[in-house]
Amino acid sequence: MKVIEHLNKAKKPLISFEILPPLKGKGIQAIYDILDPLMEFKPPFIDVTYHRQDYVYKKREGGLLEKVAITKRPGTVGICAAIINKYKVDAVPHLICGGFTREITENALIDLNFLGIDNVLVIRGDALKSEGNKFNAEPTGNNYAIELLEQVVNMNKGVYLEEDLSNTTPSNFCIGVAGYPEKHFEAPNLQSDMKYLKMKVDAGADYIVTQMFYDNRKYFDFVEKCREMGIDVPIIPGLKPLTRKKQVQTLPSIFHIDFPEELCSTVEKCKDDEAVKQAGIEWSIQQCKELIDFGAPCLHFYTMGRSGATRAVAEAIY
Repeated sequence: MKVIEHLNKAKKPLISFEILPPLKGKGIQAIYDILDPLMEFKPPFIDVTYHRQDYVYKKREGGLLEKVAITKRPGTVGICAAIINKYKVDAVPHLICGGFTREITENALIDLNFLGIDNVLVIRGDALKSEGNKFNAEPTGNNYAIELLEQVVNMNKGVYLEEDLSNTTPSNFCIGVAGYPEKHFEAPNLQSDMKYLKMKVDAGADYIVTQMFYDNRKYFDFVEKCREMGIDVPIIPGLKPLTRKKQVQTLPSIFHIDFPEELCSTVEKCKDDEAVKQAGIEWSIQQCKELIDFGAPCLHFYTMGRSGATRAVAEAIY
């Protein structure tokens, strides 16, 4: 079933989870260990992130440096198939621009279509640290999320890159996109960022999942601004309970988000990470209750390889 169908049929707010593929060398059990404790909450869909190749420079004979591609995490398509097979829930693979040509993207979409996976979340993806954090697309790749989205929309119309494939059976993907209540860090301002979000919805996006946030007012205002602009698709809030004191510094740096002063003060008073984890769970529970009262269609948790805090929050609200 498509994500949009789950949302439209739901009689109460849903709960969903996002996982990272395990580091290369770990088995599929690493995924099951994260998801097994969460499945009692009956998530209708589970997101699986996609990760591009990175590069390192290795010194070769003669002192020359060679640029070598490395893949730190296995592919998303196979993990989605394993999740569907084991848990009988829908998987939502992420598709990214960076590191992928349009041809590779089309092949991935064809594989997903063969597997009966009819949901994707399209995002540009992050820049590589090895390239100075400046985003560079492949020469024959998609530069922006909207270009990637348009490629999926074209396949839904039966239009493929390969002329021999065109006019064959169209795909039928439900397409999600990312939204940023505190704006994307590269956008000059929130209004400009939302203009591009509106373009993605107009181009065929079915729903929006937000970046994580810790101040619900940011989400409430974001939804209100979206509605004023004519963005009428479901907007799913993204959440992550705090679990460690250092996250007060690392999460804003990585994800370009703000922490409310009240939350920072609470964390500063904690003696250790266990106390931070409990405070983070309590804060997230309160967030969830307010979001449910507001009418959020689904609560989407970023697990980031750990499920304990997410499970504690889910137990309190479901």
